[in-house]
Amino acid sequence: MLDTLNRHLMHPFMAWRAGSKHLKHLRTLERTQFDPPDVIRARQLAALKVQLQHAWDTVPYYRAAWARAGVHPSDVRELADLEAFPVLTKADIRRHNRALVSSAYDTARCRVKTTSGSTGVPLTIYCDEPAMQWKTACTVRSDQWSGYRLGQRVAKVWGNPEYRHFGLKGRLRNHFFDRAVYLDTLNLNDERVAEFARTIRRHRPGLIFGHAHSLYLLACALKKSGGSDIRPNGIISTAMILHDWQRAVIEDVFGCKVTNRYGCEEVSLIASECEEHNGLHVNADSLYTEVPADGKLLITDICNRAMPLIRYQVGDVVVPANRVCRCGRGLPLIERVEGRDADYVLTPSGNLISGISLTENFAVLVPGAAQVQIVQESITQLRIRLVADDAFGDSSRRKIAALVQDTFGDTVSHEVELVDAIPQEPSGKYRFCISNVARERMQELSA
Repeated sequence: MLDTLNRHLMHPFMAWRAGSKHLKHLRTLERTQFDPPDVIRARQLAALKVQLQHAWDTVPYYRAAWARAGVHPSDVRELADLEAFPVLTKADIRRHNRALVSSAYDTARCRVKTTSGSTGVPLTIYCDEPAMQWKTACTVRSDQWSGYRLGQRVAKVWGNPEYRHFGLKGRLRNHFFDRAVYLDTLNLNDERVAEFARTIRRHRPGLIFGHAHSLYLLACALKKSGGSDIRPNGIISTAMILHDWQRAVIEDVFGCKVTNRYGCEEVSLIASECEEHNGLHVNADSLYTEVPADGKLLITDICNRAMPLIRYQVGDVVVPANRVCRCGRGLPLIERVEGRDADYVLTPSGNLISGISLTENFAVLVPGAAQVQIVQESITQLRIRLVADDAFGDSSRRKIAALVQDTFGDTVSHEVELVDAIPQEPSGKYRFCISNVARERMQELSA
């Protein structure tokens, strides 16, 4: 009853109160997802042309870069014509951040996204409110492919719960509207996992959502304690590679298929599995994607006008698919994402810390950190590999020391290693957190 009231009463009321059109967009997206591929591509081409012209007219960076390359928005008559335009890198975004913002938008009225990203490079992105509402609708649509329905309770295995940043108002919203409970991956131990299991057993969430490793650890803990009677409608794994062996354990414990989802803070949802669980559908209503021969994904955001990202090299390697899904949706597919992985780090007290959560608290907060890789060499020793820019200095080193102490305590020492570049592995993967110490601990937990 509460799920139904939340879906049909509270969500429409809160959307109306906030002036958000995301529920209206959701109804449109649920209908158009089954359009044929050629119809979806035609929509993408039309949206792409508008975005390119907007970028030429109002974004200083693109006008200069495209003029140098000898290309113009009018050159694009079909989607493949975009290949003549220059690629946008993370370094470009960091170096020319404000020059990538449209002169038609006031950044004070935009949503600000700050992220370390999957490659450990901190970025600041501005997104206009209409685009955020559209992206929210796209995300809710894909969430519901898992079996979850908007309005149901959610259990999140995730670091840094966002509602905590908004004080009492945030807590009240989470309790009555979002209805989410969290297992904070910045501080994982057996007691906290057991407490979380008891909580979700009481709350009966419709969705369990989290990092692949964290979902796997939760499933292992429940299996070790004698199994689980927790049966959500859906499970969504995101933020890192979901390995088949992890998927098998999670699905066995919860009696529910895992929906693998792929996204990044810069452009939000990129792709998601549907109920077929055979490849990931690209969010073609928000993005146009290209996969060159090297597999390094290029993304063009066709809805964010405030800071358009055009032919953005997100830093991940994917395998494209040239087939249509049996679900009947015309949205394009990628077979799998190969370029994301992260270790946990083990604290001296025996707690596990998610590599993604750790990166968010280091790369984003350290001034002048262009790229960061954290290596746990022993239970009491960290190596912080860092590509620095001009803003890096003594205050940056002090911030690193404070973060290490706050996160790990006084017994853990660290060394900052300044490097020119942090190379990818032969597979194209970038590991921003490496810990053989934690891997051994995880093997013990899953044994």
